[in-house]
Amino acid sequence: MIGNLDHATLQHIWWLLVSVIGSLFLFLTFVQGGQTLLWQVAKNDTEKSLVINSLGTKWELTFTTLVLFGGAFFAAFPLFYATSFGGAYWVWIAILFTFIVQAVSYEYRRKEGNLLGSRTYEFFLLLNGSVGILLVGAAVGTFFTGSNFVLNDYNQSTWTNPLRGLEAAFSLFNLSLGLFLVFNARVLGAMYLVNNINFSSLPELEQRVRRSCLVSFICALPFLLYVLISLLIVDGYGFDAEGTVSMVAHKYLLNLLSMPWVLVMLLAGLLLVIWGVVLTSLKSGTRGIWFGGLGTVLVGLCVFFLAGYNNTAFYPSKVDLQSSLTIYNASSSHYTLTVMSYVAFVIPVVLAYISYVWKKMNFRQIGIDDVTGDKSYY
Repeated sequence: MIGNLDHATLQHIWWLLVSVIGSLFLFLTFVQGGQTLLWQVAKNDTEKSLVINSLGTKWELTFTTLVLFGGAFFAAFPLFYATSFGGAYWVWIAILFTFIVQAVSYEYRRKEGNLLGSRTYEFFLLLNGSVGILLVGAAVGTFFTGSNFVLNDYNQSTWTNPLRGLEAAFSLFNLSLGLFLVFNARVLGAMYLVNNINFSSLPELEQRVRRSCLVSFICALPFLLYVLISLLIVDGYGFDAEGTVSMVAHKYLLNLLSMPWVLVMLLAGLLLVIWGVVLTSLKSGTRGIWFGGLGTVLVGLCVFFLAGYNNTAFYPSKVDLQSSLTIYNASSSHYTLTVMSYVAFVIPVVLAYISYVWKKMNFRQIGIDDVTGDKSYY
C-alpha cells in the first residue's frame, strides 16, 4: 500500500511524476515549433490558415500541461515553487505572457474588426514559439547551473539578482539548452504538420514543411552537442548523507555512470528523434511525430533524472550552497505525498481520455476545404 511507503520513496516517486509531466510538455511544444515555421513554410493566406488550424486543435494541451507541471511542483515540492516562482518571477511572467498572447491569437486572429490585424497575432504566435520556449529552456538549465537565491532558517528565500530570473538567459549553457528546445520544437512541429495536413493539392507546401524538419534538426545539433558535452565535463551540486551540499567534480557524468539505465534512455531518445527526422524528411513518411515525440519524452526524462536523482541538488544556489534544494528538503510532508499519490491514480484515466479525444480529432487529415468558405476556423 502507498501509505506504507517511506518518505524518501514517495519523494522519488513524485520526482518521477513531475519529470513525466515536464517531458510530456516538451513533446507538446510541437505546437510552438509549428508556429515558428508559419513564416517559413506558408506563402499565402490559405497556407497560413491551414498551418494555424492544424496546430489550433492542440494548442490548449501545451498550455494545460505547463500549468499542470507548475501545479505538480507546487504540491510535491512547494519549497521549489515558492523559491523559483516567488524569486525568479520575471522569467516566469515572461513565459506566461507568451502563452497568454498565444491563446488570444488563436481566438482573435480572424475576428472581424479586431484592432491589431491578423499579422500581429501571427507575430504573437512566433513570439510564443521562440521566446517562450527559449525562456523555458533557460529556466530548466538553472537545474544544472544554479540560481541566485538564499534561504533563511524559516525557508524564506531572498533573490540576489535584480533581473529576477531573467539572468538565466545570459548563461551560455542555459541559452544553448533553450535554443535546442526551440529548434527541437520546430522539428516536432514539422513532423506533426506532415502527419495532420492533407497536402494532396499543395505539394510545394509539403516539400517546404519536410525540408524545414531536416533544416531545424541540423540547426539543433550544435546546441545539443554543447549541452551534452558540458554535462559530461562540468562540476555539479551533490550532497552527502547529512544533506550538506558541495561541488562534485563531473557530477552529471557520475550520475550517468551510476544510473546506466538513464544513459540507455538518452541514447534511445536521440535515436528515435533521428529516425523521426529520417521518416519525415528523407522517406516521405507521415508517422515521424510519434518517433520524434517519444524520443523527446525520453530525453526530457533523462534531463530531470540527472538533475534530481543520485543525491543531486535539483535547484542549486550559486550564492549559498547550503540553500540549494533537493528532492528531500524541498518536498511536502509524508502525509501530503501519500494523499497525492492516491489522487495520481486518476492520471492514467486522464491520459486515456486525452488519447481518445486526440484520435477523434485526428480521424482524418485537415485540408483546404476546412479553411475556406463560411466555416468557422482559426
